[in-house]
Amino acid sequence: MIDHHSIFLLVSALVAVICLVVLIAVFKLNPFITLLVTSLSLAAVAGMPLQTVIHSFEAGLGGTLGHIAVVVALGTMLGKMMAESGGADRIAYTLIKLFGEKNISWAMVLIGLVVGLPAFFEVGFVLLIPIAFTVARQTKTSLILVGLPMLAGLSVVHGLVPPHPAALLAVTVYKADVGRTIFYALLIGIPTAILAGPVYARIIAPHIHLAAENPMAAQFADREAADPGQGQRPLPSFGVTLLTILVPVLLMLFGSWADAIFAPKSALNEALHLVGNDDIALLIGVLFSFWTLGKMRGFTRETILRFTNECLAPTATITLLVGAGGGFGRILQDSGVSKAIIAVAMHSHVPLLILAWSLAALMRLATGSSTVAMTTAAGIVAPIALQNPGVRPELLAIVTGAGSLIFSHVNDGGFWLVKEYFNMSVVETIKTWSVCETIIAVTGLLLALVVSFAI
Repeated sequence: MIDHHSIFLLVSALVAVICLVVLIAVFKLNPFITLLVTSLSLAAVAGMPLQTVIHSFEAGLGGTLGHIAVVVALGTMLGKMMAESGGADRIAYTLIKLFGEKNISWAMVLIGLVVGLPAFFEVGFVLLIPIAFTVARQTKTSLILVGLPMLAGLSVVHGLVPPHPAALLAVTVYKADVGRTIFYALLIGIPTAILAGPVYARIIAPHIHLAAENPMAAQFADREAADPGQGQRPLPSFGVTLLTILVPVLLMLFGSWADAIFAPKSALNEALHLVGNDDIALLIGVLFSFWTLGKMRGFTRETILRFTNECLAPTATITLLVGAGGGFGRILQDSGVSKAIIAVAMHSHVPLLILAWSLAALMRLATGSSTVAMTTAAGIVAPIALQNPGVRPELLAIVTGAGSLIFSHVNDGGFWLVKEYFNMSVVETIKTWSVCETIIAVTGLLLALVVSFAI
């Protein structure tokens, strides 16, 4: 039996989330203050010791910002160099030429799948958002039609496809075969990304009317395309621009292969792990862009310094909101909500694939972190799976990843990242990004069940 305290915690968490959405969306309160006050209120109601409440929120905020702040700062600098050099314009023109304006959504979901493969969602997001802004401007298309397919591609590989770090964690825990997992993940993930990206974007875009002015887009897409005939600086080549974007992506990919290339614990192995770290790979990418998109384009050191300084100011609000979302997620964990969710899931007598998906989904809703949801659910289900050899561990890894993506909301840093960059309200972000994530989660489960019956 589930005790009354667990039910009370779950109801309290649900009320807290609803209050957050209402206070921010309806009463227009400052999101950072609202997240802080709601987190503290939930902690008090849940009975957390008062002396640990602030520490818990700060730990969640600090832990989230420790990664996100560096990623957003370096990604914004790289994006600024792409915008000012014309590199983003070059990528946009090339994509439009290859796919055509009517098919640009398909181009964006493809680039999201490819770039997101070795990188965590936030890293892929900051690398690609300048291109999304520029493509939307050049094609005079809604940012939803351009950006949502990109987000779907990034999210699908984040949760479903090894060697992405998050998906690889689940594969390791379940002792699944990596090759077969990749095959099934692509079989399931590609149609899932198409449905959640280009298809859903066309359905929802007419109902979302974004403001004409977007402060973040102005940082990346305010440069009019240079016309060599008018004496302006010509655009960089497609190859140089693409290489600049892919440098951090390739470094992260090589980092994920470090143990297969060099002996573990060796100097070369540790060096490859270091340069493959998200922060270091992005740093190298930014420094590389100072040469390819800066020095080679005729920009002086003073001009490059000005670019990197002026692009950081608009990111302050974003990083604070992402951190506050992490703080709220940590309160949900430390207050016992996560344990209550596990208790509810374990008392339900459902097939193993659905149990793994449900556990990951509930943990995602509670903590806001897909990685935490994936690893927690996999750690609980893996011992049970060993007693049920009839269930393929590869499909267990995939459904766990799918469940960990469901309905991103106010306790997820990615939610605030998307909201602020797209300049949407909380309700608009739920209608677009949160629903997109839910489509991925549900479709991934359904297709995995179909595959399980077919093999």
